[in-house]
Amino acid sequence: MSRGFIKEGDQEEIPMVPPRAYLPEGTPNYVTKEGLAALNEELKSLEAEHAKAGENYIMSNFIEAKMKLLISRINSAVEIDLSKASKDTVSFGAWVRYNGRVVRIVGVDEADINQGLISFTSPLARSLTGKKAGEIFELKGPRGTEKITVEEVSFEPLELTQMMSEKQTPPSLRAERSNPHVREQVDFLPSVEEPLDCFVANAPRNDEHDDETVLSSKVEEPHGFVPEVNPMEFLPIVNERGNIMGRALYVELHNGNKMLHPVAHLHVINSKGETTRRYWWHVAFGDTPEKTLQRKMAEVLGLSSVKPKLKRSYIRESKTEKELVYVFTVVSEKNLPETPDRKDYLELFAKDN
Repeated sequence: MSRGFIKEGDQEEIPMVPPRAYLPEGTPNYVTKEGLAALNEELKSLEAEHAKAGENYIMSNFIEAKMKLLISRINSAVEIDLSKASKDTVSFGAWVRYNGRVVRIVGVDEADINQGLISFTSPLARSLTGKKAGEIFELKGPRGTEKITVEEVSFEPLELTQMMSEKQTPPSLRAERSNPHVREQVDFLPSVEEPLDCFVANAPRNDEHDDETVLSSKVEEPHGFVPEVNPMEFLPIVNERGNIMGRALYVELHNGNKMLHPVAHLHVINSKGETTRRYWWHVAFGDTPEKTLQRKMAEVLGLSSVKPKLKRSYIRESKTEKELVYVFTVVSEKNLPETPDRKDYLELFAKDN
């Protein structure tokens, strides 16, 4: 994780610089012609931003840190000449039609699973490589096994298959999302006219917090409570004492980087001392856990006149994230939104007591 230098005594927070898309150590940085051009365009854009930053020390250092990572990736790029590829065999740069879907195998910085662009390091791409039209094989992933039939191999553009939600995504592409080493950059924001999940590139799923829909503005639940998931939101990075050390995008905090960030757990207890509901929210950047919780209690639960009590705090770590959990309780007999009774949801609160 890169970060710009901070002047001694400078109190302004510098946003954390996310790493580039994961490239296994020792693996050549293969790129397509279009991918290399995109990297160079990205560098030009950063250079323009750096010039605009002027004497803004914080922003200047932040942009320089991003440029350093990008330049390293450009310098290591190995452009593949597709004209020399065997036209009937799947290899880097190929468009592949399988099971009625079309994907293209590209470099790690180019990959966008939602748009059908898959990294050459990914499980699906590795399994497809070397195959020819007509070949059939099975691909095992964490969410099931899929029989793959290679229908067409092309080095001329085919219309790619877009995958917008987890329910629409076949097991072969779900395996891409669940691989903690396959991550893509999210360096742009969608326009307000277009849906967010059409733009976010293969941001890793947080299986502990969302099980149905990937990177929508909210996770769909069959009951009342809807956990909020905003991949483009900046959240605070804290130390073990809860002091803010920086900030990072939601997607960067849930892809295995294990940057510690605060969350608030709320246990609603009735007059008999029984826990009737369990809720959680990420602590907003600039907020204390209490401030975020009281705002969410008012907005989501309609509890604006009661004050939650802090019970304890602890660090919770999973395969995708690391959280500083603040556990609160509140007594209420109000008919509040129901919370999921799934095992994975309940496990979030397992260490709260």
